[in-house]
Amino acid sequence: MSAHTGLRAKMLLGDEMSKLLLVSCACLFALVQNGFAGETDVVGVKVRAGASGFAFDVSLRHGDTGWDHYADRWDVVGLDGTVYGSRILAHPHENEQPFTRSKSGIKIPEGVKQVEIRGSAKPHGLGGKTMVVDLPGR
Repeated sequence: MSAHTGLRAKMLLGDEMSKLLLVSCACLFALVQNGFAGETDVVGVKVRAGASGFAFDVSLRHGDTGWDHYADRWDVVGLDGTVYGSRILAHPHENEQPFTRSKSGIKIPEGVKQVEIRGSAKPHGLGGKTMVVDLPGR
């Protein structure tokens, strides 16, 4: 093999490695993006005490893309894991991000002073940033 042929072979191998690296990076980027798009972040919470329980205004951010992939629920959860209430979200919010939905009448036992708000998305389920909030008057 001549020096010229060997150099050409190394250049071709380098080009193939560059293409393989580029394709690998693109695949990794797609996987990471899909993973983050599946998480529902709680970005704001307002809570009020009322005669019939607590009322929560919860703001969520999620990369809704349609009926197969959207934020579908938020939960009010005790720090011990007890779910005190949930707000089912009936449709995607592709063009309304972040968005806020409310629920009142959530009964929480007297000794509980804080709760965690978490979001869920179809089809991924729970994930993303949560918020722990103090209950007023406790």
